[in-house]
Amino acid sequence: MKSGGQQANKPDSAPDIGPALPDKLAWFKQEFDKCSDVIFREFSLSTGQDCAVIYIRGLISQATAQDFIIRSLQEKADELIDSDSDIYHFLFEDKGLSVSNTKVINDLNDGLAAILDAGVLLLVDGDRRMMTFSISSYPTRSVDEPPNEAVIRGPREAFIEDLEINLTLVRRRLKTKNFKTEAQIMGEKTETDLVIAYMEGVCKPELVKEIKRRLSYIQMDGILGSSYLEESIEDNPYSPFPQIQYTERPDVVAGALLEGRVALLLDGMPSALLAPVTLPMLLQSAEDYFQRYVAATWIRWIRYFFAFNSLVLPSLYIAITTFHPEMIPAQFLRTIAASREIVPFPALFEAFLMELAFEALREASVRIPKSIGQAVSIIGALIIGTAAVEAGIVSAAMVIIVSLTGIASFIIPHFDLGLSFRLLRFPIMFLASMFGLYGIACALILIYIHLINLNSFGVPYLSPLAPIVKADLNDTLVRAPWHSMNKRPLNTTDNAVRQKNNARGWAKDKG
Repeated sequence: MKSGGQQANKPDSAPDIGPALPDKLAWFKQEFDKCSDVIFREFSLSTGQDCAVIYIRGLISQATAQDFIIRSLQEKADELIDSDSDIYHFLFEDKGLSVSNTKVINDLNDGLAAILDAGVLLLVDGDRRMMTFSISSYPTRSVDEPPNEAVIRGPREAFIEDLEINLTLVRRRLKTKNFKTEAQIMGEKTETDLVIAYMEGVCKPELVKEIKRRLSYIQMDGILGSSYLEESIEDNPYSPFPQIQYTERPDVVAGALLEGRVALLLDGMPSALLAPVTLPMLLQSAEDYFQRYVAATWIRWIRYFFAFNSLVLPSLYIAITTFHPEMIPAQFLRTIAASREIVPFPALFEAFLMELAFEALREASVRIPKSIGQAVSIIGALIIGTAAVEAGIVSAAMVIIVSLTGIASFIIPHFDLGLSFRLLRFPIMFLASMFGLYGIACALILIYIHLINLNSFGVPYLSPLAPIVKADLNDTLVRAPWHSMNKRPLNTTDNAVRQKNNARGWAKDKG
């Protein structure tokens, strides 16, 4: 992937070493000192020329290197004797080897970079030139279902850790020359491949330019994950809300590109980053676009309702039971009072204790082996909840409230947004315990003020709700039928036309 992209961060210029093979090998062996996985294979041709290949074991196909490079050179050396050309002209121009992706280089540092980039370097005695072969072959996972974005009706493909395969999964869905992929290299030590993908003619050119500008400021020694990029280029890194969307699904990336957004795909990561993003986008699921629009709209309303509950439900319980018991029906109030009669702690402590226990169980379920993780998390929750109620530490009503809150948090499609709500839940609980509903109202107002001032690459975070963009509301609170969604989101593209005619125009055409 490094060809055609930004040049790798190379060390200082290599020393002036002559064309002799021993001198070049000595330099490479010094550079790869104490690197047991670097292989130096020397051999001779029938022409009398000594050659050597250098590669890293495990990154290339050793069988291909042996059969199609070394053995082919030895077998075709007789043809080289009869020709007037040198070995590089014979290999590169006369197609002496049946290996594609070859390149002749002169700089030793270029050869060093080629080896580190899963290539094979060919050295010939008496010639300063070198030839690189790209025959990378290393173990990768097979394409499987997305573990965190599963759908009932829709594609079951997910990204893996191989960048080329991930690009292929997106390219299969966007069979157009306007699908552009620009390669860069990130990280001075890791030299990680990064691809900026967008749809030319749909994506705003200034958006691509801005993303490149922000990426150019990253001078880290290593980029090992997409979060390195995300935290470095988002508008407000101190906000609890994610301003860049990540996804494991190639169909989600394709849909985002068709709306004028930009995707960042990093080698070694089974996900892609999408920018810009808004809060309504983070509350949408891939399932919304594979179900009928009526069902998708109903599910979306349920999602909004429970997302809000996951943020404020424990706080509402604390505020009402502590400051506003008159809001509760008398019979229900007696039930709550009876359940809390033996509890020696205030409602805030109850909620805080149960929320921490639930967070611990959630984190433990991720770390525990999958074969027992689900059973441990469910049994642990039942045992802890029952024991806490029987011991009089918490009330039964609080266990129900925290359980409903936990279930509601799982309804949020994007993990980062759900984590933001989980973090904000605790300060809202403290305000509710001190000021009641007034404290909750103040907290929600502060969050709203923060959201309306938040942007993602120039796009308002609450768009199209604040400010209101009427043309984009057909895919926000509701999911309109496809035949009526003729326009793309206006905040992400200058080419707003999604479809020229109503997709149900046949119903009006009687001819």
